[in-house]
Amino acid sequence: MHKKSSTPRQPATEKTSLHPRNAHRSRYDFTALIATSPELASFVAKNAYGDESIDFAAPAAVKALNRALLQQFYGVQEWDIPPDYLCPPIPGRADYLHYLADLLADSAGGSIQRGAEIRVLDIGVGANAIYPLIGHAAYGWQFVGTEIDPIALTNAARILAANPAFEQAIELRQQHQSQRFFEGIIQAGEWFDLCLCNPPFHASLAEATVGSKRKWQNLGKANAGSKQQPVLNFGGHGGELWCDGGEEAFIGRMIEESAAFPTACFWFTSLVSKATSLPGIYRALETVGVQASHTIEMAQGQKQSRIVAWTFYDGRQQNAWRKMRLGK
Repeated sequence: MHKKSSTPRQPATEKTSLHPRNAHRSRYDFTALIATSPELASFVAKNAYGDESIDFAAPAAVKALNRALLQQFYGVQEWDIPPDYLCPPIPGRADYLHYLADLLADSAGGSIQRGAEIRVLDIGVGANAIYPLIGHAAYGWQFVGTEIDPIALTNAARILAANPAFEQAIELRQQHQSQRFFEGIIQAGEWFDLCLCNPPFHASLAEATVGSKRKWQNLGKANAGSKQQPVLNFGGHGGELWCDGGEEAFIGRMIEESAAFPTACFWFTSLVSKATSLPGIYRALETVGVQASHTIEMAQGQKQSRIVAWTFYDGRQQNAWRKMRLGK
């Protein structure tokens, strides 16, 4: 029988579960981060291993770390989000984009596709605009970010206005229909190389609350029987965290609607947090008759996740895309 060690072990110096191109595989260099963003200094202290770290259960500390990472690695000079909005973990978000770059490369003879010719649709850009910021900085891609929440959209626009180098590469569009993903967003004759989405994966507010309590306990901030409500260290509320039917229903609706826009995007993709969601997602893909689909496994520390990608492009259309992108 496997037993947990009672002696804390020194954490690995490299996060090997992250994508090989991920800039965050090494442990955070807090000296360099503080030099970039001095406000982070007040949140940094020695952890149980004697290393510099932050309290990952404290929302203000997580936000300060994100701001420093975005500035140091991606050239985002100003970044902030409203209270209680989702403050995403940067390494995991970067991983999604690197795997999408691999997905395109697989369709282009192994060649990583960089530059403004690559257009990406981000379903649910959020108040943080994290995917377009990282994706443009890392690969030079152009983005269209959609959002149904006007407060989130206004804040994303504020971030772009404060970072002119990104503003010209990222367009924001409001989705006015709560049950639609592409209708009212994709314009006539418009198409994208990629579509990405990080869906709300809880099925109810109660389920989201249970998940938050579990995370708080894992961070050592609450006892199992505590009545104290956990603070969401990465924030998030409402549509960012849960929807009726959870991620399986959400992605199922996305797949169904994507069939009405089969040539508007080469690769539709979504994150899938729960492995139990996959059978239903696979059934939805079979129902709409996709030409090909892939499941790409991901891991950030102990958290397991995956990307499901699908395309309606047949062999002739994929060859045409390849010829256009490679010029041959």
